[in-house]
Amino acid sequence: MADMQTDAGAGSASNRRVLAASLVGTAVEFYDFYIYATAATLVFPQLFFPKSSDSAQLLQSYATFAVAFFARPVGATFFGHFGDRIGRKSTLVASLMMMGGSTLLIAFLPTYAMVGWVAPALLCLLRFGQGFGLGGEWGGAALLAVENAPPGWRARFGMFPQLGAPVGFIAANGLFLILGLFLSPEAFQAWGWRLPFLASAILVGVGLWVRLRISETPAFKRVLAESEPSHVPMAEVFLRHPGALIGGTLAAVACFAVFYISTAFALGYGTKVLGYSREAFLQIQLGAILFMAAGIIAAGYAADATSSRRVLMGGCLATFGVGAVMAMMMGAGSTLMVWAWLSLALFVMGFVYGPLGAFLPSLFPARVRYSGASMVFNVGGIIGGGLTPVIAQSLANGGGLLPVGGYLAAAGALSFGGLLMLRKSYAD
Repeated sequence: MADMQTDAGAGSASNRRVLAASLVGTAVEFYDFYIYATAATLVFPQLFFPKSSDSAQLLQSYATFAVAFFARPVGATFFGHFGDRIGRKSTLVASLMMMGGSTLLIAFLPTYAMVGWVAPALLCLLRFGQGFGLGGEWGGAALLAVENAPPGWRARFGMFPQLGAPVGFIAANGLFLILGLFLSPEAFQAWGWRLPFLASAILVGVGLWVRLRISETPAFKRVLAESEPSHVPMAEVFLRHPGALIGGTLAAVACFAVFYISTAFALGYGTKVLGYSREAFLQIQLGAILFMAAGIIAAGYAADATSSRRVLMGGCLATFGVGAVMAMMMGAGSTLMVWAWLSLALFVMGFVYGPLGAFLPSLFPARVRYSGASMVFNVGGIIGGGLTPVIAQSLANGGGLLPVGGYLAAAGALSFGGLLMLRKSYAD
């Protein structure tokens, strides 16, 4: 394969450093993203918005959650430009610092009771910074992994940045759970929620240390050796690869919809409608998220044995079933059934998410790959995840869980249609 490293085995020391860098970096980024999602469900409605009904405050908080998704394509354009012109490594360091800095500053925000409308405005600004940074993170981490993969290992290398998602989720929600167990509700509401945002500074330091120890990818070195880098990579993506842009964007929709319905929306619904305590539902989710990691690993091996596209299509079909049984299982009044549905949904998410690390970069040539892969992933995030908690909450308010399940099935259908469009590959 032209873009693959062929002179080192999958277990070489250099490849272990690359995989660690792609995993640790995305774990830090997703930790930052998830602590916001958790706080937006548990504490931000009361702290950053005027007093009204619980549902109205929650919807306003979810709206700030969506801000980052609209910032992500902007970040994808910015970081993708430099990632395709000056290299993957330095761009990844910059994106990590942008998101980490935005997350840290959230810990110091004043509340609505202190400064009125300035509080949600500042929250939205820092949320934009989080999304801007993450817009450049995923594409670079995926390229770091797959552009160093030996022949036959592309999907298994590509699954490592994807595993950053469950690792980051476990760290974020695990910390919230510990704080909830050791702090009184009053202390948690007053200052305890700030601690996970402060802790992000430590994790960013670890991520930077790991990433600064790696070298540039072989594929980008070849681009520099063979020709001048693209002057405006994103323009080249739009002009020369419109089919990959549209199909890849649609292919990424299902994973975002599954994840944010089974995490952010489910947490709000479980605590406010089903009557679970915050700590109890976080424990249920932490048990279920392990199935997401298992799904990502299984999908990575299956994709190398068959193809990433085929595994993704199978995951989209399974998403229909997950949506169909949502109301029956989540609304059964049984903790076991709630956990079973979350586990099923997140396991299936592994199959619509895990292979994307190898599949989306393969849609574009190496000279514009950072820009192309970042854009399709992040625009797919707007469609599949940006407004999903708001839409799901509105659907649940009007008709319960049945229409939410239908929404999930529709996301799977949209991604399946996008995958049908895509056949050309630059993987070899």
